[in-house]
Amino acid sequence: MDLMEYQGKQFFAAFDIPVSPGKAVETVEDAIATANEVGYPVVVKAQVLVGGRGKAGGVKLANNEEEAREHATNILGMDIKGHTVHVVWIEHASDIAKEYYASFTLDRSAKKHLGMLSAEGGVEIEIVAEENPDAIAKIHIDPSIGLTKEQCEEWVRAAKLDDEAFEGAVDILLKLYRAYVEGDADLAEINPLILTPEGKVHALDAKVTLDENAEFRHEDWEQYKGTQVLDDREKMARDKGLNYIGLDGEIGIIGNGAGLVMSTLDVVNQVGGTPANFLDVGGGASADVLANSIEVVNSDEKVKAIFLNIFGGITKCDEVAKGVLEATERVQLKSPIVVRLDGTNVEEGRAILEANPNDMVIAAPTMIDAAKKAVELAKKA
Repeated sequence: MDLMEYQGKQFFAAFDIPVSPGKAVETVEDAIATANEVGYPVVVKAQVLVGGRGKAGGVKLANNEEEAREHATNILGMDIKGHTVHVVWIEHASDIAKEYYASFTLDRSAKKHLGMLSAEGGVEIEIVAEENPDAIAKIHIDPSIGLTKEQCEEWVRAAKLDDEAFEGAVDILLKLYRAYVEGDADLAEINPLILTPEGKVHALDAKVTLDENAEFRHEDWEQYKGTQVLDDREKMARDKGLNYIGLDGEIGIIGNGAGLVMSTLDVVNQVGGTPANFLDVGGGASADVLANSIEVVNSDEKVKAIFLNIFGGITKCDEVAKGVLEATERVQLKSPIVVRLDGTNVEEGRAILEANPNDMVIAAPTMIDAAKKAVELAKKA
């Protein structure tokens, strides 16, 4: 779950991370009132879940009430890469001496948290990594131990931040790590983390992605759902309680287990196809869950073929086969389904499909065979 900048700053503030004083508003008059309250100059910032706001004219400096009114009027309702601006964040403008970058995320391959810190902030970290990788100081943190002050101090020195920023940076990084862990975030990023001419360090921007699997621990997350930007496929999947991510290809992907689904995406790419989505039905998926999944993927106009890849463990292949049959009765399939079954009750599952032949349902014995067949059908379509 991605948060807008103002939500990220509210999230940071809850963990005592210093941010610029400001407020999110939805009208021009409220923007003026907030600007007068926090004091000029102010920055008027479009709140959308997409990058490139500044280049699109969605971030403007206002030195007085007249300019604040002009910018708020222009930005509210603006279209930025297909996202309409309904909220602007008004904050007191900060004097900047230096800009840094800081973030925490999960390094799955290392099975540890990853911290990245750079004295080159204000630009995308991917650009820094490509043009000057040595400018990024990385640290791996054992979740069972956490980030100590000593580790953090060594990390700041390795990143070569200015001496004036040392204490403030250490303090904020320790709080940012706490926000990342206790706040159940997948990503907590500050770019830029700024040093002011007075020697203070604070977060000028906020990028936060929350782990939706931890939602049961956070009743307050309900407030974020209304601001999430979902396409029609994602809305339907969320309504049906499915773990779905929309992509731009033409092969619909359904599998059980995140690892298997990711491998399925890779195999489809390897045989010349492009995945249209990630959809993990999880363990123990019922026939109804499978039918719902097929219904969601089938609704995607770009999908030319569906690849259903199941390795039965807790999920039983006969239940999967029943789900396929239920889906064919419930919805009018626009695209053929290639089904690969293996594991628990596989013979029963295959027997169910054989006993109920359907031109839109094609069985395949292996994952690579199924991927090739799905790609072949998509190209024919």
